[in-house]
Amino acid sequence: MNVRTAVALAAATLLLHGCIWAPGQHMSTHSMTRSGDENSRVDIVPITPKQLAMDKAGLTAAALPSELLAYKPESYRIGAGDTLYITVWDHPELTSPAGPQQQTLANGRLVRSDGTLFYPYVGELKVSGLTIEELRKAISDKLAKYVEKPQVDVNVIGYGSQRVTFQGAFVKTDPQPITAIPTTLAQALGAATINTEQADLSGLVLSRDGHDYRIDLDALNTNKSMAQDVYLKPGDRLFLPYNDHHEVYVVGEVNRPTALTFKTSNLTLTQALGRAGGLNPSTSKGKAVYVIRGIEDLDTTRGTVYQLDARSPDAFILADQFKVKPGDVVFVGPAGVTRWNRFLSQLLPLTGIISNAANASYNLDH
Repeated sequence: MNVRTAVALAAATLLLHGCIWAPGQHMSTHSMTRSGDENSRVDIVPITPKQLAMDKAGLTAAALPSELLAYKPESYRIGAGDTLYITVWDHPELTSPAGPQQQTLANGRLVRSDGTLFYPYVGELKVSGLTIEELRKAISDKLAKYVEKPQVDVNVIGYGSQRVTFQGAFVKTDPQPITAIPTTLAQALGAATINTEQADLSGLVLSRDGHDYRIDLDALNTNKSMAQDVYLKPGDRLFLPYNDHHEVYVVGEVNRPTALTFKTSNLTLTQALGRAGGLNPSTSKGKAVYVIRGIEDLDTTRGTVYQLDARSPDAFILADQFKVKPGDVVFVGPAGVTRWNRFLSQLLPLTGIISNAANASYNLDH
C-alpha cells in the first residue's frame, strides 16, 4: 500500500467517526433517565406551561414574619448616653445655666452611664427607663418645693442610648439612633442606602432578641405595591448579604458565556440568556437549551435538568416565566453541523501535514 492510499484510508476512517472526534460541548440526554426512574440521579423535565404552573403553585407568597408586624413601639424611654434639654418656664437660670447666648447643646444634660443626671434643686435623678412625660412630672414634683407651679418641658436633643446597627451591602453602615419618633424598616434602609450593584435583595436578615428573620425585599414588592412596613426595635441588627456567592452560569452556544450575579430573586431564563448576548444563531441547536440544577446531597436528593424546546414559537414566552436559581447552569448545546464544522477545522490541518509528508516521500522515491 503506497503512502497516498494510506492517507486516503486514514481520512475516510476519521470522517466516518466524526461524531466521536467532534470537539465542542454536547449534552446527550440518552444517558440520563427520565423523571421518575429510581436508578437515575437526574430528572429530565421539559419546560412546559403545565410545569410552570406547578412551580408557581408550589411557591408561597412572600410575607413579613407575623412577629415583626405585631411589634408596635411604645413611648421612648430615656437611656444612658442621651442628652436632654430641660426647660423651666420663667426661670432661665435653671433652663440655660451656660447662658442664653450659648447653643442649645451647651445647655444640654447628658444622662450618665449609670442612668442618672443632676438638676438644680432636684439633685440626682435616676432617669434611665423613664418616658419623657414621666421625667417631666418627676422634675416638676421636686421643683414644686422651690418654684410655685413650675412649668417644665423635657426634650431629647441627642439620642445616644438606643441604636440599630447595619452590616453588609450598605453604602452607610453607621448605627442609626432610635428616636422618640418610631423608625420603620423602609426609613432605615433608605438612610443606610442599599448598594444595589452588590446587594442580594432577597437575603436581608433582621436579628432581634436572639431570632433571625429573613426578609425578601424584592419579592415583597412584586405586585407593584409597597409591602406593609415594620417598626424597628432598639438593638435590632440588619444584615444585607453581598451577591458575589449567588450566581447563575450561562455556557455553551451563547455570544458571551458568563457568570451572572443575582441582585433580586426574580431572574428568568430569558434574562439570563439576554445578559449572555443571546443564542449564537449560527452555532446553537434549537432544542438544546438546558437549565441544570445541582444536587445538594448525593445520597438523598436528585438533580434536575430542565429542557426548553427553543424551536417552538412560544419557547421564549415560557423562558420568560421560568425562574433560574443561584447555582443553576444554563447550557446551550451546539448544532450538529457546528460540531461537524469544528471537526473538519481540526481535521484539515492534520490531513495537510500527512499530505505534505506523503508528497515529500513521493518526491524522494522519484
